[in-house]
Amino acid sequence: MSLNKGNKVENGALKKCLITGASGFVGSALLDSLPVKQFIGIPVYRKPYNNAVSITDINAETDWSCILENIDTVVHAAARVHIMSDTHHDALAEFRRVNLDGTLNLAHQAAEAGVRRFVFISTIKVNGESTFGRYTLNEVCTVPPEDPYALSKYEAEIGIREIADQTGMEVVIIRPPLVYGANVKANFLSLMKLADTPIPLPFGAINNKRSMVYVGNLVDFIIKCIDHPAAANQTFMVSDGEDLSLTVLLRMMRVALGRPARLFSLPASLFHMAGRLSGKSGVIDRLIGDLQVDSAKARNLLGWKPPFTVQQGISATIAAYLEGKRFEDKKLEGKQ
Repeated sequence: MSLNKGNKVENGALKKCLITGASGFVGSALLDSLPVKQFIGIPVYRKPYNNAVSITDINAETDWSCILENIDTVVHAAARVHIMSDTHHDALAEFRRVNLDGTLNLAHQAAEAGVRRFVFISTIKVNGESTFGRYTLNEVCTVPPEDPYALSKYEAEIGIREIADQTGMEVVIIRPPLVYGANVKANFLSLMKLADTPIPLPFGAINNKRSMVYVGNLVDFIIKCIDHPAAANQTFMVSDGEDLSLTVLLRMMRVALGRPARLFSLPASLFHMAGRLSGKSGVIDRLIGDLQVDSAKARNLLGWKPPFTVQQGISATIAAYLEGKRFEDKKLEGKQ
């Protein structure tokens, strides 16, 4: 097991924070930031890495006892993530195996080991996929989600709250929307690659509003939740605080890429029609629809403010993307 050592806190005792999913997008960023914030980060990886702890599978049978001793806080960021093309014969059962059963097993063992606080990284999908410009999502969830991934997270939230009630271990639930930053994958990476072309794009009239959170802001909030007294047994939404339309986002990306905007306008109705005809309405809705998050509770109850602006987050994300491209280009040149 390897420990990341920072400076001592005022009372002389460093708090140990176990991070699952430490090789993932959010987990790795959190691990890098903890020493700066004066915590000891104990990473848990899926695959063996140096002499750190590795847990190859998270389920109801996983034994965590060897690494929970003297842990103050667990940040559970590992999960079976949402896969658009999931072909598993029983997707819900597979999501539940990891995200529900695996989470509750870890939470039970954490409580038995005397862990003070359990921070669970959930998802905005628990609340829904869109807001249609009529309202913003808050911490109240009135209808269980239908999506298998979101349902497994929703059920895990209920389960860990029950464990908190039974054991006294504090629980914090965080539901982030789309997270972006250096090394982001999936849809955001695809959008960056689209912006990084010289072709004009037909999104000049898409005035939707979508909440996002830069990974640096999310990590800062997670660290706030590790030891803030008022965070105990609370659920939070978190975002950058500035909702963007697809039009504005693409313009920001192309400016950071050093390209002209080159956006022309087609009505949103044409995109929705194309989605229905192609059977990809969900993809179109995520691209041009609304999904707004109200993070007022995080700001008011914990006094939290995002340390990075949207502009800073987008610029840092694009800079990392360009650096990755240069690295790949050099690799290709070396093979020629």
